Amino acid sequence: MTVLRRIGLALFAPVLAVVVAVVLSSAVMAALQVDPVRVFAVMVDFGDTPSQQMTAVVVVLNRAVPLFLAGLAVAIAFRMGLFNIGVEGQYRLATVLAAGVGAAVALPGPLHVLLIVVVAMAVAAIWAAVVAVLKVTRGVSEVISSIMLNVIALGIASFLLTGPLRGSAEGASIISTAEIPESGWMPSLNGVFGALGLANPPRQLYGFLLVAVVVGVAVAVLLNRTRFGFDLRAAGLSPSAASASGVDSRGMVVKTMLLSGAVAGLIGMPDLLGSTHAYTTDFTAGLGFLGIAVALLGRNKPIGIAFGALLFAFLDRALVPLQIQDFPASVVTIIQGTIVLAVVVANEVARRVARRSAERGSAPAAAVAGDGSTGPGQSTGGVGAATGEGTGAGVSTSTGAGQRTDERQETGA
Repeated sequence: MTVLRRIGLALFAPVLAVVVAVVLSSAVMAALQVDPVRVFAVMVDFGDTPSQQMTAVVVVLNRAVPLFLAGLAVAIAFRMGLFNIGVEGQYRLATVLAAGVGAAVALPGPLHVLLIVVVAMAVAAIWAAVVAVLKVTRGVSEVISSIMLNVIALGIASFLLTGPLRGSAEGASIISTAEIPESGWMPSLNGVFGALGLANPPRQLYGFLLVAVVVGVAVAVLLNRTRFGFDLRAAGLSPSAASASGVDSRGMVVKTMLLSGAVAGLIGMPDLLGSTHAYTTDFTAGLGFLGIAVALLGRNKPIGIAFGALLFAFLDRALVPLQIQDFPASVVTIIQGTIVLAVVVANEVARRVARRSAERGSAPAAAVAGDGSTGPGQSTGGVGAATGEGTGAGVSTSTGAGQRTDERQETGA
């Protein structure tokens, strides 16, 4: 398969999902007597002045950073066939505890920020580990346990915020933890605008954007270029076959959930270290559930998740302009919902197209392989037969006159 063809297949599902979502959303808006053309015009209007335009770009990027991290956390579990629905509770509990620790200590700048981040990752990873332990020891579905642990985590976070970690005065309308000292703040990236000759917006671009990029690259390398990533995917495809090949499937469940939880702990850091500097009752919520949609749209790949996060961030930014123009805010919700539905359908269509393309491409390859895999008495089955390698229950290969070797291989790849 050529590079362009692979890229086309990779982009087919998300592009189809967006197109279908736009069509369906337009139909719904028309049924509600809302002009879809005017709605989309307002959504893409970033302002008239360079300052307004750059401010809109910063708002989108700031919103995309936590969404990208949420999508990564969900995708790590998805790659092994696990559903970490508990990302919401993991990052909320991690953020409130990290905010409490950050406000209670005084350290030099880099060490202070590092401590806050490490605490957040550790708390979320431990909370996710509860799901993994329940699954591998008692067979509890991670979907059920993670949903229940969401409620428990939010309850604990509420207790900590209103009790031991409360920093706001009695009677305050917004309850918050104590403010993190300035040494624990993450510097903004607004200096980049001046270096590029662009207007410097009043809104600060989160410095955590660079951390998110590093995390995305690290996760991509870990999942696609390491033995751990191979074992993770193998255990997800077939735990029994992976175990027969020497992979500890139960251990991989725990490791995967720990990694997913650790990344989930970073979700609240951009807002905590970049703007609020404290955990409050109106701290950004719902990012864990949006991360599921972002991961689906990005097909569980970091680069796709990045584009999915930017799309959802763009839709969230459009809420305020739409309300100013007297359009219902539910328009954005309708678009987001139709995107999620369209993604499920588009992914299935893309999967079938890719499978049929692979089947068509494997037929001539088997005929010209010339390695004895198509000789009399042979059983061929897909791509493995075309290369003379057995990935099924049994493959027989002729190695010479009167000589016959039976090989049985089981792999989880």
